Amino acid sequence: MLLEFSQYLENYLWMNYSPEVSSKAYLMSICCMVNEKFRENVPAWEIFKKKPDHFPFFFKHILKAALAETDGEFSLHEQTVLLLFLDHCFNSLEVDLIRSQVQQLISLPMWMGLQLARLELELKKTPKLRKFWNLIKKNDEKMDPEAREQAYQERRFLSQLIQKFISVLKSVPLSEPVTMDKVHYCERFIELMIDLEALLPTRRWFNTILDDSHLLVHCYLSNLVRREEDGHLFSQLLDMLKFYTGFEINDQTGNALTENEMTTIHYDRITSLQRAAFAHFPELYDFALSNVAEVDTRESLVKFFGPLSSNTLHQVASYLCLLPTLPKNEDTTFDKEFLLELLVSRHERRISQIQQLNQMPLYPTEKIIWDENIVPTEYYSGEGCLALPKLNLQFLTLHDYLLRNFNLFRLESTYEIRQDIEDSVSRMKPWQSEYGGVVFGGWARMAQPIVAFTVVEVAKPNIGENWPTRVRADVTINLNVRDHIKDEWEGLRKHDVCFLITVRPTKPYGTKFDRRRPFIEQVGLVYVRGCEIQGMLDDKGRVIEDGPEPRPNLRGESRTFRVFLDPNQYQQDMTNTIQNGAEDVYETFNIIMRRKPKENNFKAVLETIRNLMNTDCVVPDWLHDIILGYGDPSSAHYSKMPNQIATLDFNDTFLSIEHLKASFPGHNVKVTVEDPALQIPPFRITFPVRSGKGKKRKDADVEDEDTEEAKTLIVEPHVIPNRGPYPYNQPKRNTIQFTHTQIEAIRAGMQPGLTMVVGPPGTGKTDVAVQIISNIYHNFPEQRTLIVTHSNQALNQLFEKIMALDIDERHLLRLGHGEEELETEKDFSRYGRVNYVLARRIELLEEVKRLQKSLGVPGDASYTCETAGYFFLYQVMSRWEEYISKVKNKGSTLPDVTEVSTFFPFHEYFANAPQPIFKGRSYEEDMEIAEGCFRHIKKIFTQLEEFRASELLRSGLDRSKYLLVKEAKIIAMTCTHAALKRHDLVKLGFKYDNILMEEAAQILEIETFIPLLLQNPQDGFSRLKRWIMIGDHHQLPPVIKNMAFQKYSNMEQSLFTRFVRVGVPTVDLDAQGRARASLCNLYNWRYKNLGNLPHVQLLPEFSTANAGLLYDFQLINVEDFQGVGESEPNPYFYQNLGEAEYVVALFMYMCLLGYPADKISILTTYNGQKHLIRDIINRRCGNNPLIGRPNKVTTVDRFQGQQNDYILLSLVRTRAVGHLRDVRRLVVAMSRARLGLYIFARVSLFQNCFELTPAFSQLTARPLHLHIIPTEPFPTTRKNGERPSHEVQIIKNMPQMANFVYNMYMHLIQTTHHYHQTLLQLPPAMVEEGEEVQNQETELETEEEAMTVQVDIIPSPTDTSCSQETPAFQTDTTPSQTETTASETGASSNPEASSNPEAIPALSETTTTVAGAVSAPAEAYTPQDATSAPEGTK
Repeated sequence: MLLEFSQYLENYLWMNYSPEVSSKAYLMSICCMVNEKFRENVPAWEIFKKKPDHFPFFFKHILKAALAETDGEFSLHEQTVLLLFLDHCFNSLEVDLIRSQVQQLISLPMWMGLQLARLELELKKTPKLRKFWNLIKKNDEKMDPEAREQAYQERRFLSQLIQKFISVLKSVPLSEPVTMDKVHYCERFIELMIDLEALLPTRRWFNTILDDSHLLVHCYLSNLVRREEDGHLFSQLLDMLKFYTGFEINDQTGNALTENEMTTIHYDRITSLQRAAFAHFPELYDFALSNVAEVDTRESLVKFFGPLSSNTLHQVASYLCLLPTLPKNEDTTFDKEFLLELLVSRHERRISQIQQLNQMPLYPTEKIIWDENIVPTEYYSGEGCLALPKLNLQFLTLHDYLLRNFNLFRLESTYEIRQDIEDSVSRMKPWQSEYGGVVFGGWARMAQPIVAFTVVEVAKPNIGENWPTRVRADVTINLNVRDHIKDEWEGLRKHDVCFLITVRPTKPYGTKFDRRRPFIEQVGLVYVRGCEIQGMLDDKGRVIEDGPEPRPNLRGESRTFRVFLDPNQYQQDMTNTIQNGAEDVYETFNIIMRRKPKENNFKAVLETIRNLMNTDCVVPDWLHDIILGYGDPSSAHYSKMPNQIATLDFNDTFLSIEHLKASFPGHNVKVTVEDPALQIPPFRITFPVRSGKGKKRKDADVEDEDTEEAKTLIVEPHVIPNRGPYPYNQPKRNTIQFTHTQIEAIRAGMQPGLTMVVGPPGTGKTDVAVQIISNIYHNFPEQRTLIVTHSNQALNQLFEKIMALDIDERHLLRLGHGEEELETEKDFSRYGRVNYVLARRIELLEEVKRLQKSLGVPGDASYTCETAGYFFLYQVMSRWEEYISKVKNKGSTLPDVTEVSTFFPFHEYFANAPQPIFKGRSYEEDMEIAEGCFRHIKKIFTQLEEFRASELLRSGLDRSKYLLVKEAKIIAMTCTHAALKRHDLVKLGFKYDNILMEEAAQILEIETFIPLLLQNPQDGFSRLKRWIMIGDHHQLPPVIKNMAFQKYSNMEQSLFTRFVRVGVPTVDLDAQGRARASLCNLYNWRYKNLGNLPHVQLLPEFSTANAGLLYDFQLINVEDFQGVGESEPNPYFYQNLGEAEYVVALFMYMCLLGYPADKISILTTYNGQKHLIRDIINRRCGNNPLIGRPNKVTTVDRFQGQQNDYILLSLVRTRAVGHLRDVRRLVVAMSRARLGLYIFARVSLFQNCFELTPAFSQLTARPLHLHIIPTEPFPTTRKNGERPSHEVQIIKNMPQMANFVYNMYMHLIQTTHHYHQTLLQLPPAMVEEGEEVQNQETELETEEEAMTVQVDIIPSPTDTSCSQETPAFQTDTTPSQTETTASETGASSNPEASSNPEAIPALSETTTTVAGAVSAPAEAYTPQDATSAPEGTK
């Protein structure tokens, strides 16, 4: 790792590599470095791409070394390293350099490795392949002998590697000791085979080679599988390989095979075997004449073929082209067990994959939860291989895509469940009682001992299934706990998931639990089963339903819950009990555990994925191949879509015609009107549309692209029709001057197809998203748009901006539980919208009543929406039509302007509008006003017609469903809500045409995919027209708590990131407006051409310096404090006391200068440091009104998507760089600050890290000691970069800063005290109002009293001049003096003082109080706390 970190590969190995110096050691060094880079999750191929000349030679040497004899030059351990290197190559096909080498190993010519009979059979199956094969042979003949020999070696490489592996596998003994090198080699080889089978480009020809080698048969009969301890992981990997070799896909076409097609293949195999038996083997007549269903089970095949001799079995296999023909009078070299297994495994009936999935229990059991190969511990190093699926660039089919995600999501949830079970059960302290039973010595908030458990219902299975439709049980517990915990248990809702646990402890009463020892042994855990709450039972044994009625008050402390058990799991357990005589699991449970609701939605998501796999997933044709990672990555871009739209109304996107012209550089803009006065927005733009379906682009086409016509835009200004005479009728308008890249993103989003927008920090991603939504809403009023984000916070930000645009409020709907956080008085939830509709209906009917009265029409037209509709039809329309007939243009004579106003029938109704309504200047103007008035009236009745459904539907639930399905045009939800509620939405008939995803790079693959399928297809096709994804793959990916799933399975890769890797075109926003230009330079190297918006240079806040600080950003070196750098009180719970104290000292200094505390945030890269800094802030300044608390103290990961003016950042580590090596985390850390960034770190460690060089080279160009200007007031007038007029002081270390801040604070107190004394002595005449003086005197007396009692409780200064006159202090106060000052102040007499005994301790106290501060996290935070957030896992 150290060599990799110091760039051994880049700076030495590959730079100096050539065929002349190539040796075994050189080869192995390069492979080790590349493997280490993959383990560390940093880019590995960049250096090879820069210097690609020798790579082909190097790769051929790797192939040669991988096939070398193990007792020769290369050991088995070294060849395992080579296998891992090859695996990385096969998984990096997107890299051109790698692909060019790997393709030679996995293309059609590799079939040279097949036996001749099998080759003929395969070519016969697909006739067009014979043509290619003959062509290959012709080309081979033209080669010179040496090149041909080289090509043959490459083609046979994988066949020979398989044979080498089989020889290694056969050398593993059954019971004697075996070297772990052999085991690891076998495991890595099977991993390589799985990866080759799981990618279509590698699988297409390789699957036949693998089948012809009978690798699986050799493996299943090997000794390694029978060795329980050593072969456990190997067996699990083998099961995965078996699954993929028989995957339901046509290898040549890549099409998924249906259930019927798989059955046909199976029947063909059996019948060909029966034909061979009938023709050549009389002893198999019975088999040949039986029906397929009778002979295709393993038992019946063994019965028929078991009695045959080895030679006969070989002959049967050779007739099927499975083995070479057996020469006459010779015995077979294969043993009988192998030959029998070969025939049986090939012809036995296989359960379909979907059937397997449907029979799988959704809850994890103890066997999976604590299996290290499937759910590794959090501290996975990345060195071994695991029996886990991987998410890479490509997938075989949608079924494969969903299945891999299903398994990984299930296992990631299992890991979290394991943490919860270990925490709760160990808190309960189960011990063995004197009589052999269980006694609980502790208690847990989330778990309770079970008093009684009974299964109350096992429903009959559905037809064709062998598991019950429903299993219910009653669980009784005794809630003798505090009231709030009792409320939590009683508040368990329907569908909440709990776990039933059996423990049989063997440790006697009083044994201490050690978290470092294995959990299961200590607590004696035996079984874990999941269940789902149906409800709590009342006194009469009935389930208490959730609803508006208050819950009944139950007497006593005994509570019974009815739960649903998993029917699949129950069936498996009962079968095991009956067939194997095992004990009944369901009679043993003694603990029930619940989980936090937010973390407990895994079962609903898994059910959603399983339901998707059981339905025909209809993904739009234009997306299907891109999602699987094949075909032309740009095929879904709007420019290649067949239904591209020529003319689009950009509504209020452009602020002026100049803005429009600047937004399309390189285009010729033609405006349809000449008069500059009429060239005002809104604009309709007609784009030149070329057919997306083209032939291959040739030179002529390229020339055609550059023609004048292709660059001409026709712009048509148009006037929005008058909406009425009231001020609120005027449409809301966009005020943002979008850049040309933002305009391209908006244009792409309005066109059909897939739009990917990469939005670096501060580039206005949300503004672009909102404008796209608004433009789609106005261009396609009949379409519905679904907004999906990762977090409620992002969704609320988006919603608040949508509300500021010209979108009718009644068309907005927000689903999920985040709507209460919206900073608005309006409620956009389902029931909030229902209430809005009902209230709006009453308002509109009142308007109808007023209109009726103004027209003098008798009756009650405003009784219902229906009566209002008749009133409009017969009374309003008739008057309007009569009016139009009077004033419209008759023949050649122009009507009189006054007639428009004279005949207008609604004067009385519009009497409350701004007068005069009609200006009388021109006929056209007044006529437009009259039509606007009528539009206002018509809109009232249009809305009432839409609200009519709420009169007919009586319940709130029905009304809310109607709104969701019919009324709402813009529906917003989080990706989690979409995954949880898919079943309900599809059942309701939910429909939408467009999806916009914000924070797309932070959403899991599967949670991005599910929103595409929240509706039923129309006539077998998806109605989805647009998919807009906005995100930033250069910032942090989705949070995966388990390192194994994150690193090994690549589960942290979002769909957005995968699309970028595949090469889907993106629109990269290129101008940021968040941070100073100098701060932007720290991260803009990671993006394409990221610049600054003009206001970053122009606005005063960006051009003014940071008061009291010489630089706007600085890296401050922090050496060991008291001989200690980073510490680790719990595993991966990193802290650094020196940095924590330094950060807090700078924060206090800034606040004392006058910086608002809420404009400063403190960030760190580890959870341990976060807790430590919070603790120090609580001790130093938490309750001090002169200083206050920072806006946030949190981790970089948690702060993604947020910003603040000033960021203080602690990097914590002093021994190894840790997870900041992930450049995405660095980008997030550097881009949170707007005006000032101050980083505390061990500079010598971080400046040597290659990945961080672009940022740290800028940081280290400035001094590494903190430069402060204590006498400069906040805010300052000094320009950024100007030399200050005040004295600059250099702070060398943390103790100096702590002392300085203490002295500054004490001086400020004394200055304020003196200032107050002066004020008290002023004569009353000097103040304008005597009363005010009196109040002030009283206030100052109390303040003075408080200060004499305790220096820590500080009144806010009445004048900022006191802080402005602070001198640059000499840090000469001795420790003894400061101790006396602090101790002599009698804190006991002040009631407030007791709450904050040491707000600003002196430096001598720093060592003591800080020791307390640091000990608190180590004692107070258990490992559960340490791992509660993903950052703590690093």
